[in-house]
Amino acid sequence: MQLADQRLPLYLRLRDEIARKIAERVWAPGDPIPSEADLAATHNVAIGTVRKAIETLAGEGLLERVQGRGTFVRRPNFESSLFRFLRFQDSHGRHAVPESWILSRDCVAGPPDVVRALGLPDGARVIRILRQRLLEKRPVLAEEIWLSEELFRPLLILSGEEIGALLYPSYEQHCGQIVAYAEETLTVEPVDQPYASILGLPVDTPVVLIERLARGYLGQALEWRRSRAAASTFRYHVEIR
Repeated sequence: MQLADQRLPLYLRLRDEIARKIAERVWAPGDPIPSEADLAATHNVAIGTVRKAIETLAGEGLLERVQGRGTFVRRPNFESSLFRFLRFQDSHGRHAVPESWILSRDCVAGPPDVVRALGLPDGARVIRILRQRLLEKRPVLAEEIWLSEELFRPLLILSGEEIGALLYPSYEQHCGQIVAYAEETLTVEPVDQPYASILGLPVDTPVVLIERLARGYLGQALEWRRSRAAASTFRYHVEIR
């Protein structure tokens, strides 16, 4: 088996090769990957090496095992992550998903913190999308989304309807970029004037800030997103066993 970076253990080289094929859409999200025996034969490695590579990818959230069916490329549901931390309810007290509204889209020279987060060179052109989420016409979430202009240029000319309420399917359909996993950081801060206006809150009201760095299957940074919501919507739940 001829895989990149011969310094790595064999199972990690196989892990990188499988991730590369997923990134190149040899196997798309939702597709099954070949069996362990087929992968072992194709790459001339032991079954144990294949199993360890798959376990690593499953632990990273790129693959999922389905009992009795096989191993599949996982398509994460990032929308659900918001609801781990924020509680959105309609006027009847029922769980509700806010609708999305794009307020602006522009292409600018990337601010230092943005290009650093996205792993871009200084001054690289980036796309900034500002979105508002509404629940029964009431603003509940403000999102600032930063993307590489080189990778996501089609988003500048698509209509809001073509982009849709969920951005990640548009990234895949229109730009060929698939988000595989993300890192999130939560903090609380007083809201400043621009976001206070979007959220309909007094300046300095406490808001929860969720920073998300979304990555592709090869670990490359694709999106840096900063979401703000009133701290009164914050919830934290964990099950400890």
